[in-house]
Amino acid sequence: MAYKAAVITVSDKGAKGERKDTSGPAVCAMLTEDGYEVIHTSIVPDEKKAIKHELIKCADELNCALVITTGGTGFSPRDVTPEATKKVVERLTPGIPEAMRAESMKITPKGCLSREMAGIRGKTLIINLPGSEKAARENLAAVLKPVRHGIDMLYSAGSADCGEPHHEHHHEHEHEHEHESAPQAAPSADAWMREAKQDPDAGKVGMYLMHNGTVRESARAKVREGAEDTAPVTGMHFDYDDAKVEEAINKARGLEGVYYVRVWLNRGELKVGDDIMLFLIGGDTRPHTISALETLVGDIKTNCVTEKEKY
Repeated sequence: MAYKAAVITVSDKGAKGERKDTSGPAVCAMLTEDGYEVIHTSIVPDEKKAIKHELIKCADELNCALVITTGGTGFSPRDVTPEATKKVVERLTPGIPEAMRAESMKITPKGCLSREMAGIRGKTLIINLPGSEKAARENLAAVLKPVRHGIDMLYSAGSADCGEPHHEHHHEHEHEHEHESAPQAAPSADAWMREAKQDPDAGKVGMYLMHNGTVRESARAKVREGAEDTAPVTGMHFDYDDAKVEEAINKARGLEGVYYVRVWLNRGELKVGDDIMLFLIGGDTRPHTISALETLVGDIKTNCVTEKEKY
């Protein structure tokens, strides 16, 4: 599926109906052409509280991957969009506004006066654009391609809870992993379920099944082969092949009756009780869902990961 996006126009006159909004629709058109699914648009006044409320709604409730604002980035006392955005985001992405201002400077020296900013809240990238349609188009065009790559990274790698939605209409998958050696805490199962039920294909799903793997104290040889003299496990080194995991996920997506696939894998030096993996499968019927989960878990455990127990 396409990444979900929202466009927020910040304008006192626009919010009062005294000025027709042209920058918002222009941005929507550019995002749609670039493959985004624009699920929400709004016009709010130049008020920090209203802007913050709308940004949080788009990120936390609507789960948009990308939120674009237009307006409120100048020197006027009422231009507070960057300040409201800074209160909402958790990590700044300064390269995006730097690139936009650099592009604007090629057109007019006044481009250096724009105060737009960008940052990440959870799994949502928020970007401020100027209020004029022309400037909004020029700024967004300057960063659309790298922004897409950034969202791909946000949704596929680099944190303990990332996902990469594929660009079809019948399934969703999320392959999550951490490239650092330090192990990570598993993502929230409740949050996964909430997000799964918001997927466009959720209406086709009759059952969700989740699998959580953890490091156990009993050695593999004792559990599987009955070797009673095996020492207790104290930890495990866990790693996996990214390409093989991706291949396994793609295979699961293609199984009959499967409409949702999401995978998280840990990596590094784990101790007893640590989470190794979390899978979520959504299917149309019980047999299809159970079969898909068993197939995916078996494929990844057998062909994609390396597990070295420590005693």
